[in-house]
Amino acid sequence: MPENKFNVENIDIAWCPGCGDFSILKILKDVFMELSLNPEDVCMVSGIGQAAKIPQYIKCNYFNGLHGCALPPATGIKAVNPNLTVIAESGDGDIYGEGGNHFIHCIRRNPDIVNIVHDNMIYGLTKGQASPTSRLGHKTPVQVAGVILEPFNPIAFAIVLGASFVARAFAGDQEQTKEILKKAIKHKGYALIDIFQPCVSFNKINTFQWFKEHTYYLDADYNPEDRNKALEKAFEEEKFPLGIIYVNKDKKSFEENLTVYREKQDPLVFRELNRKDKLEQLLNQKK
Repeated sequence: MPENKFNVENIDIAWCPGCGDFSILKILKDVFMELSLNPEDVCMVSGIGQAAKIPQYIKCNYFNGLHGCALPPATGIKAVNPNLTVIAESGDGDIYGEGGNHFIHCIRRNPDIVNIVHDNMIYGLTKGQASPTSRLGHKTPVQVAGVILEPFNPIAFAIVLGASFVARAFAGDQEQTKEILKKAIKHKGYALIDIFQPCVSFNKINTFQWFKEHTYYLDADYNPEDRNKALEKAFEEEKFPLGIIYVNKDKKSFEENLTVYREKQDPLVFRELNRKDKLEQLLNQKK
C-alpha cells in the first residue's frame, strides 16, 4: 500500500487513548485516498471540541471556526469553489446544540457538502455534561439526577426538513463507514452522516460494546428513496439503524441554484473581478 498522502507527520494527536475519533480520522484519510482525491482539492471545516480537532490531523486545506459555526463557512467555501470536496465535521454538541440554527438552514440550502457529526451522546471537551443526544436518565457531573430532556433525533429532523442525504454509521465498523462516506461525497447536495463515536473518558454507558448491541444494518433491499419508510427508521431507538437512511436525488444543490453559475461554470474564486469598474458603477449610481 502506498503511503497515505493525507498523513501529517510529527504531530501530537490530543485525544484520549481508545477514543472513537481515531477511527474516524483513519476512515477519512483512507476514503480520500480510495477516491483518488488530492490534499489541495479537499477542505475540512470544523467548530470547537474534541471532534473539531480532526482537520489539524489531515494534510489538506482546513478552517477551524467558532463553536457551532462549522456549516456557514463550509457553505461559503463550496459556493466560491464548487470543485473542492468540502467536509464539515464536529461533535453532536457543536452541530446540534450550539450550531442548531445553522444546521436548520444548511439543510434548507442544500449545499454540496458532507456534514460528519461525531455523536458520542456527551460533551467530551468540557468534561462530560449531557449533550443534545444524551439518553434519558443518563447521569453526569452536571445532570446528577439523570437527563430529563428527550434526546434530539438528528436523523428524523434532517429527513423532515428535506435533507437530500441522511445516514448513520458507527466508528467501530470502519469498512462499512468508509462505504457510507464514499457515497456521501459522491452525492450532489447536503449529506448528513451521524457517526456513533464512543467517548471512552466521559461516557461509560454508550461504549463500543453498547453501540454494537444497540445497532443493526439496513437490509440490502431497503429503499432509501422512500421518505415515509425512512422516517419510520429514524424513530427506531431500541436498536438504531445504520446505513443510508434517506436520499433525495432530485433536489438541486445550493450551488446549482446560484445565478453566478447559470451561465459560467468556472469557480467564482478563480474569476477575475474588475473591482475598479464595479466601484465606479456603484459611485455613479449614487450621483
